[in-house]
Amino acid sequence: MIVVTGGAGFIGSNLVATLEEKGYKNIVVCDEFGDESKWRNLAKRELYEIVHPDELIYFLENNAAKVEIVFHMGAISSTTETDVDLILENNFNFPLELWKWCVENKKRMVYASSAATYGDGSKGFKDDHSIAYLKSIKPLNPYGWSKNLFDIRIARAVEQKEALPPQWVGLKFFNVYGPNESHKGEQMSVLRKLFPHAEKNLAVKLFRSENKKYGHGEQLRDFVYVKDCCEVMVWLMENPKVNGLFNVGTGKARTFKDLANSLFKAVGQKEAKIDFIDMPVELIDKYQYITEASMDKLKAAGYNKPFTSLEEGAKDYVQTYLKNADQYR
Repeated sequence: MIVVTGGAGFIGSNLVATLEEKGYKNIVVCDEFGDESKWRNLAKRELYEIVHPDELIYFLENNAAKVEIVFHMGAISSTTETDVDLILENNFNFPLELWKWCVENKKRMVYASSAATYGDGSKGFKDDHSIAYLKSIKPLNPYGWSKNLFDIRIARAVEQKEALPPQWVGLKFFNVYGPNESHKGEQMSVLRKLFPHAEKNLAVKLFRSENKKYGHGEQLRDFVYVKDCCEVMVWLMENPKVNGLFNVGTGKARTFKDLANSLFKAVGQKEAKIDFIDMPVELIDKYQYITEASMDKLKAAGYNKPFTSLEEGAKDYVQTYLKNADQYR
């Protein structure tokens, strides 16, 4: 039995799809659906059970003998969420409860961290799991702080030689884009937000730069296709001796202009049309001008599959999903 928390969400539902495509069965999804369209993210999947988050520990206790691994993708993932108590309950307390259950029951656990933990990037983007390094990076919002707080808690458990799950992995996802993100609203990837305008050959809006080191539209992100993220997670499941905290990105930062160019090409337009707008005042001091994953650690662990280029990822996302009536994977 494979348990995926946040399994109806963006990365979680893509992981469920990847597992099913690779022949894995007995997949359990833990999530809340509400009255949104999240259910569509799983409409094509065969599921063993669906469990509400409030019932997860009870479910795990009653099915401990069957559970093989827990992929914890569930979280408050909004970088603009201001309810810090809510963030901490979901991003620190709940995963810690899951961690303790996996330790006690000797079950493997893979959990989602985030590149938001790196803050402005002044300390680099190296997936160093030492406590000194993790405490040196300064996230720019409560979401990033909560993820880093959990990473530090796990690093302390490792340092103090506490009991650990038989496999434990934290994944610092960078700027992920791809199918099944429409329910995320303002938290959708930039590519998804810009698509309706590019499809109609209308100008897309990008932020002007407030940093003299970067021109308008030259701000950099490590854009990583969600299918690649899922390939990494399945590989980890199939290599149970691999443990640690790892970046998940392409290792190559690209500009927002590159993103716009890739998007317009994918929809069949000759060139990108871009209008630059002022950055909201509240974002200026919290804005990351570059994110670029160091991928050496994952490669050293044995992962050698290539990552999809921005051009190819945009093409697949647009032509396989966004341009079709059924946009879901």
